[in-house]
Formats: sequence, structure tokens, C-alpha cells
Amino acid sequence: MNYVFDVDGTLTPSRLPIDKKFELFFLDWMKDKKVYLVTGSDRDKTIEQVGEKIWKNCTRVYQSCGNAVYEKGELIRQLDFKLTPELQKLLDEFMLWSEWSEKYGNHIEERIGLINFSTIGRDCSQNERERYGEWDKKVNERESFCSIIEDKFPEIEASVGGQISIDIYPKGKNKGQILDEIEGSITFFGDKCEPGGNDYPLVEKIFYLIDEHTIHQVKGWKHTYELLTQIK
Repeated sequence: MNYVFDVDGTLTPSRLPIDKKFELFFLDWMKDKKVYLVTGSDRDKTIEQVGEKIWKNCTRVYQSCGNAVYEKGELIRQLDFKLTPELQKLLDEFMLWSEWSEKYGNHIEERIGLINFSTIGRDCSQNERERYGEWDKKVNERESFCSIIEDKFPEIEASVGGQISIDIYPKGKNKGQILDEIEGSITFFGDKCEPGGNDYPLVEKIFYLIDEHTIHQVKGWKHTYELLTQIK
């Protein structure tokens, strides 16, 4: 069995460190298991959240939705994807269109193989992050921006990730691409499994390709913790 985990909202609170008790449990639980992480974040942010011990002890870690791949701490593959002036212009326009008035900086972040965009900005406080996340659930600003990006740039995909941002990458280079190299049955844990979420391409592909699979759409890290206590 292969165990595949999203990070934000699945193993940790969004953009926050893993709970210490859960960290110790997970390190023990993952022994002698094939464990993979797949996240829109980059290497440094993921280590900040789950800790270096978990990160290095995974079978593989798929950063930037699988566009940067690490094995036992070593980068083994990456995809280059750069922000174009045309896409930059559209993201700047989103900043003007957004009905969310507060802006905190660090709105566009170029990662390996992926561009992360947030109208509120990644420099916002945790309280503002949570406020925006709740507001976006009602107005679906991020889903709307993703649709506009895909309409204007057919060669690009965009999906909702975490609480405040969207992930943008070449078409097909989403989380689902990791299934091209994981063999056997899969149990997946993620919080953005619905259409439009950045876990959805992986979930959809699992249903299509793999007969023996289990999908856990979790409500947060405590839900994941509870589920894992039932898996030996």
C-alpha cells in the first residue's frame, strides 16, 4: 500500500507547523510504510511545516504539485515554468478586481514548476489568512480567477490551494502527475478533493487508473490523526 498525503490542512494547519504530538505519532506510524507527500509548497516551506525528520523519511516528496521531486532529501527532478508578461498583467488585474480590500504583499511567488498567486498576499497575518479563507468560501473569488486564467491561457491550469492562494502550472503538471511513477494501491489523504481544489486532479486520476484505492477527504489534521490511529 502507498500512503499519499497533502500537507496544508491535512497534516498541518494551513501554513503552520505540525502539532508536536501528531509529529511524534506520524514519525512512528510511517516506519516500514511507503509514504509520499504532495503539496503545492516548495521544499523550505514544507520542512518548516512538517519538520526535516518527516520530510527526509518519506519515500518521496512531491513539491510544487509534483514539479520538484525529492527522494531522501535529494532533488531528483524538476520542471522549469516561468511567469510570462501576459500572465503577470492578468494577475495584476486580479489585484484591482478583487473585492477584498486589504493587501499585505508577496502576492506572486515563483516556485519550481509552479506560480502561486494570492490577492490578499502571503505576508498577511494568520488571523487575516483565516478571515480571507472564510470569505472566499462564500464568494469563490479564487475559483473565479482560476476559470479566467484557464480561459485566457489554454496551455495553463490553475487550482485553489490552501486558504488564500491559487496554484498555476502547465496543463497536466498538477498533483495527478505523481501517479505516473507510483505503482500499486493507494490511500490518499487531502482536504481539497472537490473540483477546483488542487487535490482534485490526483483524486480524479486515482479513480480512473487504480482499482484498489481509498480516498480520505479530511476536515483538518486532527481528522487525519484520527484516521491514522485506525491504520496499523
